[in-house]
Amino acid sequence: MSGPADRTLTDVTPSLAPAALQAAARGALHPGPDGCGGCAAATLADRPDGTVVRHGATVAKAHAPDTDAARLRQRLAVAAAPALAGVLLPPLRPEATRLHGRLVTFWPHGTPVDPDRPQDAPWEAAATLLARLHATPADGLTDAPLPPMRGPVKAARALARLDASAPDHPAARPVRRAWRTLPPWARAEAPCDHARALCHGDLHLGQLVRGPAGPWLLIDIDDLGLGDPAWDLARPAAWFACGLLAPDDWTRFLTAYRGAGGARQLCAPDPWPALDVPARALTVQTAALAVAKAAEAGRSLDEVEVAVVDACDRMVGVPAPLGSAAAK
Repeated sequence: MSGPADRTLTDVTPSLAPAALQAAARGALHPGPDGCGGCAAATLADRPDGTVVRHGATVAKAHAPDTDAARLRQRLAVAAAPALAGVLLPPLRPEATRLHGRLVTFWPHGTPVDPDRPQDAPWEAAATLLARLHATPADGLTDAPLPPMRGPVKAARALARLDASAPDHPAARPVRRAWRTLPPWARAEAPCDHARALCHGDLHLGQLVRGPAGPWLLIDIDDLGLGDPAWDLARPAAWFACGLLAPDDWTRFLTAYRGAGGARQLCAPDPWPALDVPARALTVQTAALAVAKAAEAGRSLDEVEVAVVDACDRMVGVPAPLGSAAAK
């Protein structure tokens, strides 16, 4: 269930300009008096829920204004844990820094997946990393119990954004109807009691980076925690079900996950009983954000956005199961 650490962003939360974050990243890379010798610098993302900049080999991230410091500390400890070496990108510092009212963390720079070369998408690497994450015991990774995985909270926030930005949009109706078919845990209205695996919480190909000649690693720990491992497979599963991911790519992904020893129910001959609810939730989340963004930009839905809205419409006639199998 969502709580104070997961409350909705408001318009009165502090902002942090990319220039200030760049200065922090420069200081982290060049702590001495000599300063910078002309490192490459760039703003990688600048959104209300997070600003990310690069300075040379260092990346600085300003987390969402409502980020809970204690929970972020736990997530940083997981990313730095030896048991997860080669799975999660480790932070450069074990603690967050507070800057202009925002929590900032520092990371090594890595090369992301090239969105212009979908044929090179590292589906096998992503699946293998997830399987290793899900198979890692959470006990002993931190000095306090890990928080819940925040995937359902992100889905609920997508619906809140839809209601705020496009309350009367025709496409909003099937999205809301599909949302109401989901069980309470998938809407962040109840705890996820059926599974307690270590999960990433927001898996997509933008969450992988690699160093020079290095392996792929998972990044972005903001949603990491304990929950249903099926949520981490749900986005590619949803794309496959909507016809947006080629069957061969889905097969590559699922085969690699099984080969790496992922969660038991997801390695079964038929994983869909476990995947059904999370895949539906990610479809609704994707559709809600698509409609909200289109309304905010004053444009029509594109072909892909129409496909996910249509998938929501189809869901209403096929109720979602009420539960899911226990995690490995």
